[in-house]
Order: sequence, then C-alpha cells, then structure tokens
Amino acid sequence: MQKRDILFLCQFFYPEYISSAQLPYETVMALTEAGFTVDVLCGYPREYLQGADTPKREEINGVTIGRLKYIQMDRKGFLGRLINYFSFTFMVLLRLGKLRKYRSVVVYSNPPILPWIASWGKKLFGTKLIFVSYDLYPEVATVTGTLGERNPICRLMNHINKCVYRRADQVVALSEEMKDYILSHRPIGETKVTVISNWHSGEEAPLDKKEENRFQSVVKGRFTVAYFGNMGTMQDMQTILDAIRELKEDPSIFFLFAGHGNKLEALKEIVKEEHLEHVAIFDFLHGQDFRDALAISDCALVTLEKGATGLCVPSKTYSYMMQGIPIIAIMDDCDIVRDLDGGAGCHVRNGEGAALAEILRSLEKDPERLSQMRRKCRECYLEKYTAAVGTGKYVRLFQKLLAK
Repeated sequence: MQKRDILFLCQFFYPEYISSAQLPYETVMALTEAGFTVDVLCGYPREYLQGADTPKREEINGVTIGRLKYIQMDRKGFLGRLINYFSFTFMVLLRLGKLRKYRSVVVYSNPPILPWIASWGKKLFGTKLIFVSYDLYPEVATVTGTLGERNPICRLMNHINKCVYRRADQVVALSEEMKDYILSHRPIGETKVTVISNWHSGEEAPLDKKEENRFQSVVKGRFTVAYFGNMGTMQDMQTILDAIRELKEDPSIFFLFAGHGNKLEALKEIVKEEHLEHVAIFDFLHGQDFRDALAISDCALVTLEKGATGLCVPSKTYSYMMQGIPIIAIMDDCDIVRDLDGGAGCHVRNGEGAALAEILRSLEKDPERLSQMRRKCRECYLEKYTAAVGTGKYVRLFQKLLAK
C-alpha cells in the first residue's frame, strides 16, 4: 500500500475558531493545494465551537479529518487541563498503528505530551517527525512558578523532550528567540530547527473604523487600548493593571479586554472592586465580534512575563498588525520588539506601568504619530505575517523534507 504524505496530530482543528485550530487548518489546505496528500487526527470540538454538531469523520478537499472524543474538563483549572491532555493523548495512543500509513507526521506542542506518541511513530515505523513548538514545556510552568523543577510532571516532560527532539527530523520554532532556546536546551542540531512564525488567520484588509458596531457604545469615542487573547500564566497582566490605575482619572483613555485564561477572573474582580470605570472586559471574541473590536481599537497591548521570551509568542500580535493597530509590547527584547522598532509601536519593560501610562497619554494626543505607526504596522504584516507567507514556508519545508 502506498503511503500518504502527511498526518497532522493536534488537539484543536477546524471548525474550531481559536488560532491553534485555524493555523493548522490553513497549513493543511496549503499543503494539499501544493500536491501533498494530507490527513488529520484531532480532538472532537466542544469549547471553541458554534453551531451544529461536528461529524467524527469528515473529508474536505481530499483531506480526511478524524475527530476523537475524549474527557473534556473545565480548562480554567490545572487539574482539568491535565486530565484533558492525558485523555486526548491516550486516545491518540490507541491509534498509534495509524502512523505507519504516512511518510511524515506533524505534531503540535499542545497538549505537551502528545509529541511523545509521534516520536514512537518515528521509532517504530520510520515516519518522519515534524514537531511544531507553540510553547516550550516544562519551562512555561517552571518560569512562572506553577510547578517546581523536581515536580514529577516536569521530570516526565524532560524525558519526553529527549525522545522527541532526538528523533525529530525537523522542529518548527515560532521565533528566533525560541530557536535559540531550543538549541541551547534541547538535544538537536541547528539544521533541524526552522523558524516559521504564526500569522493572522482570515481577513487581510483593514476594517473600517467608522462603521457602526456593538463596541462603539462601550468605548464612547474614547482613545481605546485593546488587549485580546490569552490572559494566562505567561502574560504580565500586572504591568497593564498598574497603567490602568495610573490612568484612572483620565477620562479620554479606555481599556477594552477580551479573552480567556486563568488571570481573567482576577482582573474582573479588581476592576469591579476598585470601580475602574474606564475598563470593559468581554469573554473570548471571534468572527464578526472580534473584527468589530479590532476596528474600534486605537492601539493594542501584547505581553509576556519576565523571562518568558523564547518560551511562547503572543499570537494576537499578527491580528493587530493586519488591522494596522500600533502595538505596545511589554516583554523582554525579542522578534516582536524588533518589528516595532521600525516605527510600528513601542516597547516597555515588565513592571514599567507608569511608563506604559505615559506612552498611552502621548499617543492619544498625537494622531499624526499614531497614523504613521498604523502604516508601519500594516506594512510589517504584509511583509511577514500573512497566511500566504506562513503557509508558504511550510510548503517549502515539506518539499525539501519529502523531496516533492
């Protein structure tokens, strides 16, 4: 039997609306258009889905999508996420023999134990292994103090990392900092690590800021500072909160939050208890709601905790760039900060809440500078972070890897 070219292993996939589902879907479609035979084995959607039930098996443009049902607990707690991870990985393990039917397998770092299964496909069947590192474990837990380095889970992850990186034919890192960290802390050679950043999935034309939408009645014409996406362990929400407090008496600046993560509820409580009237918080936005929120945003915040650079990348950065929204990065030096140095935004260090507040005051009073930043941000997006640019890099990677 002739083997098919590529199997994608991932927890989230089409029709789910989060970026960790949309980006693999767009990659699969691009590889199919380039002539590769591709299939997908993923989790059955539950949390990030709207509309009718999804079939457990579906074929789209020659791609067979197999969706596995598994235990899905509330992801807000650590135990719930852990149960989800092991449950989904176990369901994939039961289908390990399926990997022998493919020349290569692409596996993502979420859930973090899933790549171990793919590494056994390499060992048992000779299937080429491509590991896409969205986050680096266990460091995302140890850097923030969620787990100690001697925790059994961290020891398990270190063992899995040795298996995966030694067997990998190619590892995809999301940034140069992540590549450098991998080369310094994982058993793999430089030629086997490729940098392919994430991109904005969907609209590629800026949205009309003047068009009526639901958020205009919320912001009421004020200078709007946006934060959309994950508010979890790796995000520095404290520096943002310090700036919010600094600007409490400034009626012209408004903060608009939307997303998910284990710091979201704490933020809601603080806003309520301290009567921060210049803040509005929504749950995760997608589709037209997300596009409407982008359209009324004057600038946007992206953040990582100190020491987290290289371990993960805030993917909403590219949505802001698509819209041409000036970005303020709260993090260590990294690829994103270097992009902003070209005039697309600003950079502050962790803990510099007062400096962040002053930048926002300055931008609110300088529409000409803001307009220049918008143009630079949009130019950066078109050059580096469109879907065509990102998926094109994956196509070229597989053309080389599979000699096709």
